[in-house]
Amino acid sequence: MDTATVIKELRESVKMNRKEFSEHTGIPVRTLEDWEAGRRTPPEYIPRLIAYQLKYEELVRGNNGTESK
Repeated sequence: MDTATVIKELRESVKMNRKEFSEHTGIPVRTLEDWEAGRRTPPEYIPRLIAYQLKYEELVRGNNGTESK
């Protein structure tokens, strides 16, 4: 799978538009647009970092309220 598809699928997996995803990740909207359109290619570690961030946030949300007091 190419990088453009991976980044788009990551964004869509959290049901965010480009502007929301940009604000959430700190990546400029124009950069996301270029990456998703295949006009530019991010360094190979960027999709992994984004996936890691989203997974971490999902795990943290999943643990909220389930820890014993």
